[in-house]
This record gives sequence, structure tokens and C-alpha cells, in this order.
Amino acid sequence: MKPDVRFARNGEYRLAYQIVGDGTRDLLYLPMYASNLEWLWEYEPYARFLEGLASFSRVILMDKRGWGCSDRLAPNEWPPIEDRLEDIDAVLDDAGSTRAVLFGGDDSGFLAVLAAAARPERVSRLVLFGAAPTYMRTEDTPWDYFESASDFEQWGTRSFAAKTLRAAAPSALVDDDAVRWFTTLCRLTCGVGSAIVEEEAVLQTDVRDVLPAISAPALVLHRAGDRYERIENARYLAEHIPNATLVELPGEDHFPWWGDQAPVIDAIGRFTGGAPSAPDPTRTLATVMFTDVVGSTERAAELGDGPWRELIGAHDRIVRDELEKHGGKEIKTLGDGFLAMFDGPARATRCALAIAERVRELGIQVRAGVPTGEVEVVEGDLAGVAVHIGSRVTSLAGPSEVLVSSTVRDLVAGSGLVFEDAGEHELKGIAEPWRLYRALP
Repeated sequence: MKPDVRFARNGEYRLAYQIVGDGTRDLLYLPMYASNLEWLWEYEPYARFLEGLASFSRVILMDKRGWGCSDRLAPNEWPPIEDRLEDIDAVLDDAGSTRAVLFGGDDSGFLAVLAAAARPERVSRLVLFGAAPTYMRTEDTPWDYFESASDFEQWGTRSFAAKTLRAAAPSALVDDDAVRWFTTLCRLTCGVGSAIVEEEAVLQTDVRDVLPAISAPALVLHRAGDRYERIENARYLAEHIPNATLVELPGEDHFPWWGDQAPVIDAIGRFTGGAPSAPDPTRTLATVMFTDVVGSTERAAELGDGPWRELIGAHDRIVRDELEKHGGKEIKTLGDGFLAMFDGPARATRCALAIAERVRELGIQVRAGVPTGEVEVVEGDLAGVAVHIGSRVTSLAGPSEVLVSSTVRDLVAGSGLVFEDAGEHELKGIAEPWRLYRALP
């Protein structure tokens, strides 16, 4: 029986979700490629797949923001990753789930990876199916070939659906009902403009640097003959996620509900049935922001103690105001600078740019460094490589300049933020050179 659609709210957006099954362990399923909660159940193989997951868990499935039954977005709008993570929080909260197994694949695999790294207290285990660390061809992933979203100009047409299934689900092409259902699913997911914008952002996403920060046990599933997304992607994920198990399944279909479902359901059931893992509340993926007043020593000597204290007080009020606006958490002050932590890189970068702009009215300039990486929360303070890198990056920035790491640049694709290459730099205490980017106002 098709479950009722419920709605959670994150700010002004309503997020559609369903609950099926009554198992003791929650599993949040992030639909891949396209989704409309009402329409998924109209195709027997998909309904059977969801019922298989519900045979051993309480399944929570959601339409992400802009998709299906959730509130739609403007054609050129793409929410930053931190908003997507908050959407997951909102759905889990509304469903009464404190902690869940997270299941994602294809494009939703990126979000699942980031959520597992950034929300260790909420993600007990991670399941990936047909996922990849990036769709870009890199030295690490020379096999990837996705280069353009131009095909998505035909989104929602029968020819687009047939072409996609020819590569991603060859077993479905023998069933004309499958092509009709998939064509309609694309139409009911979002409009052409939104599909293109989302695909362009996805094609620029790279989570390779995030993988080592995942502490939850992970199951990486992939069909060995998948021609749409090659098995090398799964092997890369399993090799770079610290506590990951790789299961290579027979078959060619990229989507788990096509082809032989039984091995997929069985593998997930056995994996999620194990003893729950304890979260490590001190380790998480985060974006840190360092700020520093340029030429503070000289300016303090020029003004004298009293006027300098007044100036720094005004500076501190501006920084704290922008932290509140952008959802940042002040960790500590560093003389004439700040260390802050954010859930996501887009907000941190925008906050740093806003601070750099506003403090000019005081007659001073700041520089900022914004990296994303694993941090440790120790008695209210932060430690870890990301903090060390943030300090080094800040020291390289010029007046009113915001430098970000390549990971930040990779994770904010589609956000509207613009960067220019600032070159490779040797960071003290870091073995390899780091490529940095300058955020442009």
C-alpha cells in the first residue's frame, strides 16, 4: 500500500517524505536521479524494492528540495550543500528519528557522503549504490567521462528516457512500461531548467577529500557490469572510506530496482542488522573560517590603546553579526581575529566576504582563510588538520582577500560563488602543496 506523503519544514521550504515499514532500525533513503514520492509506487519493481528495504527497517524516503512533492525551486536556483543537510535534519526530526542508516546512490551519493561525514551523530551507517567520488576526469579517476549537461535539454522526453535507460538500465528497455514510467517520472521530478542547473552542479562536485572523514561503517554496492557508472568508482570509494566494505554484484543495471534486486536487499539487510556503531561526537566534517586584521600592530601603535580597543570592539561586533546571519559558530577570538565553524562551505565563504566588505567602513581590512575538512571538538575548541590548514591559508591571504581550499571550491558548485585560481602553495607542516582559490565578491 502506498504510504501517505508527509511534510517537514526547513524555513520556508516544505519537504515531502514517506514512512514505510516498522522495523527497529531507521533507514533514510535518498532517491537517486529522479523522484516523485507519489509516482515511485506506481511502478511495481520500484515499489517492490522499497518494500524489500521495509522488510527489515523503518524506511524514511524523501523528495529533496526542488523535486517531486517537495517545494519547487526557481529554474536557476541551486541550494548550497548546508541547506541540503539541514533538509535531512528536518525530515529526520519530523519523522521522530534521532539516528538512521543513510542510503544514497548516483547523484544522491554525494549528499549521503557529505551527511555521513558532517553528521556522525545522526548517521549510524552509510550505504552507497552506484555512487562515485566525482564525475570529473581527474588523475585519481581517469575513467570518468561525464562532461556536459547538454543532454538534459531533452529532460522529460521519451527519447531522453530511452537513451538514459539504454546506458543505465539495459534490462528495462525490454519493457515499454518502464520507458513510459521513467519518462513521466522525469517530468514529475522537476522542470527542464532545474534539471540542467542541478546536473551542471553535480558534474562539478568532488567529494574525494571528504571520504576519510567518514567514521560510520559503510557498505559500497555496485554492479560489476554497470556501463553508466563504472565499477572503479565503487572501488575508489571503498578504498578511501576508512571503515568500508565493497560488494561487487553481478549485472549491468545502474539503478538498484532494475535487474536482480534480491542480492541488493540481502546485502543491505545483513549490513544494517549488525550491532549499531557508536558515534564519535568529537570528529566531524566542518568548514572553518579564520579572520585576521591586516597590519594590526602598526595600526594599534598609531591609534593608541583606547581608540584601538574601540576599533577592535566595532570589528568584533561586525564579525559576530555576520556569523549570526550566516549560521556560523564562534569558537574563539585570536587577538584581532576569529576562529569560527560552519556546517557548510558556502555560508562560510559568504560570511568571510561580508566581513571583509563591512570592516572597510572602519578603515581597516581583514584577510580570511576558509578550508573544509575533518575537525575534532575538544572542550569547546577545535583541533585537527582543517584548523591547521585554515591558519596557514589565512596567513597567505592579502588585504580584503578570502582564500579557500580546493575542497570548498568543489563543494559549492552551483551556489553562485565565483573563484579564481590562486595557485599552489606550500603550507608549513603539510606534506603536499595545496591549491588555493580566491573568492570573488
